[in-house]
Amino acid sequence: MNISNIPQIKHIESGNFFVLAGPCAIEGEEMAMKIAEKLVGITDKLQIPYVFKGSFKKANRSRIDSFSGIGDEKALKILRKVSETFQIPTITDIHTNEDAAMAAQYVDVLQIPAFLVRQTDLVVAAAKTGKTVNLKKGQFMSPESMKHAVQKVLDCQNENVMVTDRGTMFGYQDMIVDFRGIPTMQNYATTVLDVTHSLQQPNQTTGVTGGRPDMIETIAKAGIAVGVDGIFIETHFDPANAKSDGANMLHLDYFEGLMTRLTAIRKTINSF
Repeated sequence: MNISNIPQIKHIESGNFFVLAGPCAIEGEEMAMKIAEKLVGITDKLQIPYVFKGSFKKANRSRIDSFSGIGDEKALKILRKVSETFQIPTITDIHTNEDAAMAAQYVDVLQIPAFLVRQTDLVVAAAKTGKTVNLKKGQFMSPESMKHAVQKVLDCQNENVMVTDRGTMFGYQDMIVDFRGIPTMQNYATTVLDVTHSLQQPNQTTGVTGGRPDMIETIAKAGIAVGVDGIFIETHFDPANAKSDGANMLHLDYFEGLMTRLTAIRKTINSF
């Protein structure tokens, strides 16, 4: 796909990678606006095409008492406000067929979670909205198998599709990134590397996912070096107290430094 098809996306002429970034979940309007303002300033400064990310609902929690959201419509309205305030596109994940039409009224990109990417009805429902669809590669799937998920979107006469690698299961409680998968999936669609989810440590006995945020820069640099089209990073100004996935998020204070270094790597790669 051509990322210029995403409404309001900026800096596409820069030759830079694009970024999907924001909090794991929308916890409230104030936090979403604070994070968005910071990220918009950084990506404008570095000429990085940017899409604000925030889940309006977290339906795939390990425990029933885990935070799942502040209310569907309330969270979606916050995503719309972020878009209108900063004139940027937004992305959120959906979990049911009904979510697709509802979320499409508020955001520009619909994301299919990794656990659900083989659910044909869900992928088709997202594709039929006409919105750009981001397909997360299942932790249990090979890069080659993602061509079939992409084809489902294309068969709905929607060419605005991208795929995101978020790591592959390595044993029961760890993830690993196989960077060979990036050029493979680029044969099928625009390809993104989800840096922070690739560093999750799932299936902990506590029912709360762990992570390795100390490795975010390592994975991100490697992704840019092999030519990935976009980077996905969850970030928060207080990861330790974030209501979802705080264990593997990047602290907002570190975002500009990381993007500066990644931009320098991409510039070098583009010079070859």
